[in-house]
Amino acid sequence: MMLHVKVKPGSKLDQLFYDEQGLLNVKIKAPAQDGKANDYLVRYLAKQLGLPKSAVEIVSGFTNPHKRLEIEADEEVVKERLAVICG
Repeated sequence: MMLHVKVKPGSKLDQLFYDEQGLLNVKIKAPAQDGKANDYLVRYLAKQLGLPKSAVEIVSGFTNPHKRLEIEADEEVVKERLAVICG
């Protein structure tokens, strides 16, 4: 499934939440330099969704806060897990 997220690197804590427009936002501790934030984002999302790191891939937005990710998992399972995580 394709997942669209807005990433805020360099945050004080890691957090997943939906904004007022319904867009999934991800705050991560990793800095936005040398691809560290992208690597951290993949690891963090995989862990939160209970998936292996190889199941999460950034498809576009490598240098942009708006990213498109390919998640190799059943769409309903991902949506259910996000609903639990984000409330």
